[in-house]
Amino acid sequence: MGKLDGKIALITGGSEGIGLATAKRFLAEGAAHVFITGRRKEVLDEAVKKLGDKNVTAVQGDASNMADLDRLYSLIQKEKGRLDILFVNAGGGTFAPLGSITEEHFDDTFNLNVKGVLFTVQKVLPIFTDGGSIILNGSIVSVKGLFATSIYSAAKAALRSFARCWTVDLKERKIRVNVLNPGPIDTPLFRSLGSTEKEKRAFVAGMAAGTVMNRVGEPDEIATAVVFLASDDSSYVTGIELFVDGGAAQI
Repeated sequence: MGKLDGKIALITGGSEGIGLATAKRFLAEGAAHVFITGRRKEVLDEAVKKLGDKNVTAVQGDASNMADLDRLYSLIQKEKGRLDILFVNAGGGTFAPLGSITEEHFDDTFNLNVKGVLFTVQKVLPIFTDGGSIILNGSIVSVKGLFATSIYSAAKAALRSFARCWTVDLKERKIRVNVLNPGPIDTPLFRSLGSTEKEKRAFVAGMAAGTVMNRVGEPDEIATAVVFLASDDSSYVTGIELFVDGGAAQI
């Protein structure tokens, strides 16, 4: 018996990194079907090959685009009729210190990480199962002040308020909403930060040194935490902010 037997799940931004690792875990725990989304078709196609499971559907789209969200949920409703688990994983952004922030930078960051999250959740409600679980992927920067991250940090901090409020909004339907805040995780995006290979290595080493465990985490270490929040193991857990960060934001 798996922890997610028979469940229908959606992972936005599920084509690589944390999203892909979570899709693997969901399937291993018995999920009946997993939908994954992403903006790049070739990466999505490769993810489906890596998952190697007939119970996976990849849907290309932008999580901050309303028409793409409508198309996604129409497809899920047509194919499965419901959704039990939603992992809002799509996110990201660029960084700029105060004094260099542009309107475009602000809009792009908030559109993806705040507006996109809001409407990804709101638009799913008509097909979402009462008693289901919604997990928002945040970040330790929601509580830590790091150089050049003020806009991204503010966007991720908004998710904490979303989880608190939506837990109350959805309590009559017994839908749980929680935030998971990863620390530095070894993903393709994480490894790409920096202009040169030397800068990239220095960035990874610096982030590892900022944790108590003196290492970056693995995507699967986040995926196991998502499974916990998605399953009945966390049946009395709602409205929380769970840090999975090697102690980076704790000590």
